[in-house]
Amino acid sequence: MNQPEHRVKGVDHAAFPTFDPVGTVRFYRDVLKFPVVHSICAAGWGPERHPDFIHFFFDIGNDDRIAFFYYFGFEPPAGAGDAGDVYARFADDVPQFFINSRHLAIHVDNEQDLLEYRGRLDASQWPVEMQVMHETIESIYTHDPNGYMVEITRALRPVTPQEDLDAALTVGALVDVASGPEPSMDKLLTRKAELIVERAAQWEKDRVGTAEELTRG
Repeated sequence: MNQPEHRVKGVDHAAFPTFDPVGTVRFYRDVLKFPVVHSICAAGWGPERHPDFIHFFFDIGNDDRIAFFYYFGFEPPAGAGDAGDVYARFADDVPQFFINSRHLAIHVDNEQDLLEYRGRLDASQWPVEMQVMHETIESIYTHDPNGYMVEITRALRPVTPQEDLDAALTVGALVDVASGPEPSMDKLLTRKAELIVERAAQWEKDRVGTAEELTRG
């Protein structure tokens, strides 16, 4: 039997270090109400000089989890930043948008649920920092006690097959442009237009073939 190429079944867990386990538990367990579902107490694990640690997990729905490592006696490295990553050593001139590009996004089903989490956060010491309508989603954002940006998001409408095709073309054009010198948005859009022209004949052939099959059926 031929096995499909795409065999994974979603996120098991996303893991991050923490230097503030108390704040982390209060944020995820007490404010957001994500249950603690698993923990590992690791004493004497790892190579020489590896500190004892606890690895603990929160349920974020659909059998997905967010997990943290707390290493006993291990202090933040000198210069670790407050925003974006407890290990980060970003210079003062690194823009916040770049720091925030590394974040966790958690899905909810509807506006009511989104506003429920907004209320929980706004009543805590980690209030919502912004609420944004994107192309197909609405999201709220805050930073957890470790400086990680957390997004809670809902879909405004389903993503269409046409948008999936557009995404494939856009990423294909990005790979081509970023493989060459001085990539830019203008070059990406030009290359994307070229890909559309190159593939239009095959799309039309596929469309006609599908229509003929439906007619015969």
